[in-house]
Amino acid sequence: MVCWVAERARAARNVTRVIVATDSQAIFDVVREQGIEVVLTDEGHASGTDRIAQVAAMLNDAEIIVNVQGDEPLISPETIERAVDALISEGPDGAGIVTTWEPIESKSDLFNPDLVKIAMDDNGFAVYFSRSPIPYPRDAVRRHGSLDAALEHEPDLLTLFRKHTGIYVYRKEVLLKLTKWRQTQLERTEALEQLRALEHGIKIKAIEASSPSTGVDTLEDLQRVRELVQSGRVSLSVAD
Repeated sequence: MVCWVAERARAARNVTRVIVATDSQAIFDVVREQGIEVVLTDEGHASGTDRIAQVAAMLNDAEIIVNVQGDEPLISPETIERAVDALISEGPDGAGIVTTWEPIESKSDLFNPDLVKIAMDDNGFAVYFSRSPIPYPRDAVRRHGSLDAALEHEPDLLTLFRKHTGIYVYRKEVLLKLTKWRQTQLERTEALEQLRALEHGIKIKAIEASSPSTGVDTLEDLQRVRELVQSGRVSLSVAD
């Protein structure tokens, strides 16, 4: 799966170098066998961002670092390209990080804590990330007694919600600065490291992904991806 993600990153036209960062010797060996560049990082990192930063610090000629998480085998190369382009267009005084979102299309996804939700302002900047449904449609809940009931009676409410997908594009100096800050209380509570960036005033621009992706956080997710591929509804080929 990690190799699939690396190949999709390689297919992005504005990505010049792809490196897998891992603390697993087993993953390191498999990735290297496939001819993909890989770095064995320290085992003590608290987050994936810290792991990426260790590698980024060694890249003297890089100004932008793209973090595509290894559990996103269906990530589109076009989504990666659009996120990189968005950071470039923001300029040095704009966003320090760009990430992506997708519409939430089912109640089960909305209430799934493994799917992170994102709330944005009118200019497309992230305001908060949460494992809970956000934003909270207060008036609709008052009308129907609960969020679940409100969604049953007013299904269009689902369009209020967006899920966060596993890609970050950083300005290198922002990434290295971020990993020097201590974890915040909100970050520990939600187990979401991007909250550390927001709490320190880093602007995170969020753009819509070019096509749906499915993160693999559980065995059920893995089976879902396998079924999608086997059915022909999606392809792991970057040529498609």
